[in-house]
Amino acid sequence: MTAQQTTSLLAGLAVLVLLARLLGAAARRLGQPAVIGEVLAGIALGPTLFDGAVSDALFPDSVRPLFGALAAVGIAVFMFIIGLDWDAGLIRGIGSLAATVSLSSILLPFGLGTLLALYLLRDHAAADRTAFTLFMGIAMSITAFPVLARILTDRGMARTPLGVVALACASVDDVLAWSLLAAVVALSGPAGPSGPEEWRILLAVPYLLGMLFVVRPLLRRLAARTDALRLTPGVLAGVLAGLLLSAAATEWLGLHYIFGAFLFGAVLPRTGTERLRADVHDRLGQLSGTLLLPVFFLVAGLGVDLSGLDAGGLGDLGLILAVAIGGKFAGAFTAARLHRMPVRESAALATLMNTRGLTELIVLNVGRDLGILGQDLYSLMVVMAVVTTAMAGPLLNWLQGRPREPDAATTPAPHREADPAV
Repeated sequence: MTAQQTTSLLAGLAVLVLLARLLGAAARRLGQPAVIGEVLAGIALGPTLFDGAVSDALFPDSVRPLFGALAAVGIAVFMFIIGLDWDAGLIRGIGSLAATVSLSSILLPFGLGTLLALYLLRDHAAADRTAFTLFMGIAMSITAFPVLARILTDRGMARTPLGVVALACASVDDVLAWSLLAAVVALSGPAGPSGPEEWRILLAVPYLLGMLFVVRPLLRRLAARTDALRLTPGVLAGVLAGLLLSAAATEWLGLHYIFGAFLFGAVLPRTGTERLRADVHDRLGQLSGTLLLPVFFLVAGLGVDLSGLDAGGLGDLGLILAVAIGGKFAGAFTAARLHRMPVRESAALATLMNTRGLTELIVLNVGRDLGILGQDLYSLMVVMAVVTTAMAGPLLNWLQGRPREPDAATTPAPHREADPAV
């Protein structure tokens, strides 16, 4: 790396971190999740404004691969934290309600998304029409568990019946959506059925079984040792090595690295390791949220160009928003009403299930990396992710009144202030 590249990298990182922090704080003051401001920081530094002059000056082509590498590490860490936070126990006692709402809030937007994809194919060519159609259905079905959890905590709703139901539904939704995305990636990725290394994908099932029935028991035995319950530098190094190796393994298999990172977080033992998990969450969350995720927002923003948006593009955006919001809301609301939830609570639950945030951006970047989404459609989908996340707070205020002060004593550990970009 040359001296000029080093200078551009360090200076660009400094500007990015400060702008993301500033706009994230501004978003919070406006009652929005910090991720809204941080995404807007990435878009502001991209080609949309000033004909790309800012992005070209701060982030020349010679250093963009370096930012891409840092972004990949940040997303791997973030997905590990999502897996670390995922708790199957959330659905205990409300499994029927959570399953029904989750399925309804996935199936309806998924179906509408595939129909929308058939329409969009007229103006947005895709090399693999099947992958594009399935991907659009998945992109419409995503709920961002971390953003939803942050909204509930900030509003003092994390321990309310509605909050518990929303978290349970979002957790089931996440697992189903990630599973569908994994299938699409396997079909269309470089090691998919038509790729030169198609045999690797056959190892995905043995890998999953090995993580669940070999790695998880091994980690449980290691965690049972007294010295492993403290977050020493050695333990942190082992956790980092584990998540990176798991991410590398799924990338090699022909899946995306995000699945390996998520899986490693999910298999870490929960019983008796609460303090260790909280320390890992805080340590990695601060690094990721302060430095690595803003780099991802920059990489995402560099792919967003709205400067040439015309009437046709606005029409496509309107359809995307209608399908994304209407499909998710109608699916969740109808299922909640079938379980005799009150109308306002059903509407609030449907609103919460519509939050997409960073999780949607990760999915969209997977689609862009695989060549499923072109720049124009990718840009419109990013706008959809921002709008569906930003609307949650105002709609909840209208449905349930202004938020209460969160009770720190009852705030769940995974959703504290150290949470990355939520």
